[in-house]
Amino acid sequence: RARRAGWLLAAGVGGDLLLLGWFKYADFAAGITGLTPPHPALPLAISFFTFQQIMFLADARRGAQPDRGFLPYAGFVAFFPHLIAGPIVRPDEVMPQLVARRFGRCDRAEAAAAITLFLIGLGKKMVLADTFAHYADTGFAAAVAGERLTLLEAWTALLAYGLQIYFDFSGYSDMAIALARLLGVRFPINFDAPYQARSIAEFWRRWHITLGRFLRDYVYIPLGGGRRGAWRQAGALMATMLLAGLWHGAGWAFVAWGGLHGVYLAIHAAWRRAGLMRLPGACAQALTLLCVLLAWVPFRAGTLAASVTMLRGLAGLDGVTLPRLIVAALPALGRIATPVPVLTHLGDARTLALPEALGCLALGWAIVLAAPPVHRLSARLQTASLTAGFAFSLQALFYAPTLAPFVYFRF
Repeated sequence: RARRAGWLLAAGVGGDLLLLGWFKYADFAAGITGLTPPHPALPLAISFFTFQQIMFLADARRGAQPDRGFLPYAGFVAFFPHLIAGPIVRPDEVMPQLVARRFGRCDRAEAAAAITLFLIGLGKKMVLADTFAHYADTGFAAAVAGERLTLLEAWTALLAYGLQIYFDFSGYSDMAIALARLLGVRFPINFDAPYQARSIAEFWRRWHITLGRFLRDYVYIPLGGGRRGAWRQAGALMATMLLAGLWHGAGWAFVAWGGLHGVYLAIHAAWRRAGLMRLPGACAQALTLLCVLLAWVPFRAGTLAASVTMLRGLAGLDGVTLPRLIVAALPALGRIATPVPVLTHLGDARTLALPEALGCLALGWAIVLAAPPVHRLSARLQTASLTAGFAFSLQALFYAPTLAPFVYFRF
């Protein structure tokens, strides 16, 4: 009976992965092998509901998930608040709530808290994430086009993207959690101030927490985890993060992103095993943040060629320039930068685009490096965040030139 259960688990997980592989990776595999890409139509949210089903099967095999019938299972897999981009929740976290008597009910206090969280998440997306997307998209589009970026253009784009993806995805998660609360369902938190982490392992305990938990429990630990020696642990970390990169997208740039994080985690594990000196807190946080930002380069660039172009700009190999009017106002800057009319690949290419970008970046990074996450904000700070976010969100609804989709909708 146990052997039959094992075969059923393998068949179920294999079937899920085959469907995911066909719809999401068939074109990528065809490009590698030289075959004609089949261009299958990608089902909505296939990456996320595949993970949900794998968790259901694995937990059922371990006896951790009692059989509750087809309808609760279908509700678990297709529950709309988190279907498109997470959080990735476990069966035992959600299915008991779907069959509980209070499902679909929400009292006044719970509704007020959920609506507050939803509007704060909306403000993160429409006010903060979309503001930084303006600078990130301009710089990375230039890299994709093969155009050279100077030092300030490249760093502005990268720092802006680091903020864009955080505010965008954490804002979506806040809204998904809030929508579930309106239906009487509690989701786990998905972000916990990740850029304040002091190690790459801590970063993954704070960033997309439910994905990191899935990778740890359903990939890394079954591969051996840290129980079978340093080399086996390094291999498990690399395999886990390479799979995480491929899950995000069918392309070598995503493999590079996952591989970088695998290398980071393997080095961190080896450092801890050796008992080497621990860095001071500020240095550890700065090093972790730098590693995470550099890994975002291939993730956002989308191609290895564009990644190289961006990395050249970050290293200053394509020059250091400043707007001519700024150099004229501060002549000492002329010793380190070449005066140009405008920075072509920064925002909307105006003289004032640079100070505007620097001001926005300073505000954004102050928030993520100093402020607590939403779930740990005091009632007073939640009220202040809600007031400011709602006001600016209304302004964005009326005056934003374009509507930017959520970043994680593409995955």
